[in-house]
Order: sequence, then structure tokens, then C-alpha cells
Amino acid sequence: MLEGAMHSSILKRAQANGHVDICLSDIRNFARDKHRTVDDRPFGGGPGMVMKCEPLVEAIESTRGSGPQPGRVIYMTPEGQRFDQAKAIELSQVDHLIFVSGHYEGIDERVREGWIDEELSIGDYVLTNGTVAALVIIDAVVRLLPGVLGNEASPISDSFSEGILEGPQYTRPEEFRGKKIPDILLSGNHAAIEAWRREQAEKRTAERRKDLL
Repeated sequence: MLEGAMHSSILKRAQANGHVDICLSDIRNFARDKHRTVDDRPFGGGPGMVMKCEPLVEAIESTRGSGPQPGRVIYMTPEGQRFDQAKAIELSQVDHLIFVSGHYEGIDERVREGWIDEELSIGDYVLTNGTVAALVIIDAVVRLLPGVLGNEASPISDSFSEGILEGPQYTRPEEFRGKKIPDILLSGNHAAIEAWRREQAEKRTAERRKDLL
């Protein structure tokens, strides 16, 4: 599920330029039986399957390492803390992140108690598995790393970086099908332009996300 995204766009360039190393680990490689089993029926009955302790823990331990600063293990689950831009900035300061993708009915609780450092969610809905959610966080974090984006100011001006949404943006042509760009953007007065952009950002936030103000 991740191969395509990891080899395109910003994530591809970030790896090629040495800004980040992204490694994918298949939990089935740590299964001991001939069928490479990584899940089983839940104790006590109920629907679905639960990911087993043995292969999952061995996968985590092989990836985490035993150095003085082992990786932070993050489990993707709807029960986790809601991910936001502030958390992305925090994670961008961590040298080694390990994302565990939940599948089926989740993972054995003993793994959560003993090998998971943090639990995150990207929203109040359910996905096929945690891999898609992990990709969202990886993308949000990697673009914050120094040198990844061509313009170092880009992540600073993004929506949520200052706690509000980003305002409207325009590019050439100056007029399209009768719609013209605001005159202020052609004034050459950079202070006035920045003030206008801030005003527009606050206006858009008030209209669409009052909870951020």
C-alpha cells in the first residue's frame, strides 16, 4: 500500500536527497509458521481477527534497535490522540519514528501495554487499516524537515502552522473568464500585501473553522 507513495513527489525527493530514510517492514516476515500467520481469533469470542503478539513484537524490536535513543513506537488507532499540525511539528524533531499499523479488530492489548509509546488517530472514522493513516502522518512530518521543501518558508505559511487556515492564493493570468485577482496583489506594497493576506486568512478561518480562533 505504501510503495507508490514512497516513490513519488516530495517523499521520493526527500529520500533521494538524504533528508529522511523510510523503511517498510512486513510483519509476516516475523511469523514462525509455514502459513506466515499474523492474526488469530479473539479470546472470548466475537467478530474479526486480532493481530498476534509474537510476530508484531519481533517486528517492532527488530526495527527499534537497542541504542541509547531507540525509536518512538506509534500505533495507529481510532482510539489514539487526534493528530494535528502541532503534533506533526513535534514528531519532526524526533530522530526515529516507528509506525505500527493496526488491522482487523486491532492488536493484542499486551503489545499496546508493553511496546507502544504513543497512539495516534487522524480522525473519527474507520479505515481498512492503519497503514493509510500512517502515510498521512509520514507525509505531514517529512515536509517539515529542513531542506525537504524548496522554499523554507512554505511550511511556515501552511494552514494550521499559525493556528489558522491559509488565505486565498492566485497566480497568472491576472484575469480569467472575467474574474480578476485583487488589486492589492499588484500594488508592490509588500507590507500591505502581508496585512491583506493575514486579514483574509482570519476571515476564512472565522467562516470555516471558528473553533480555531
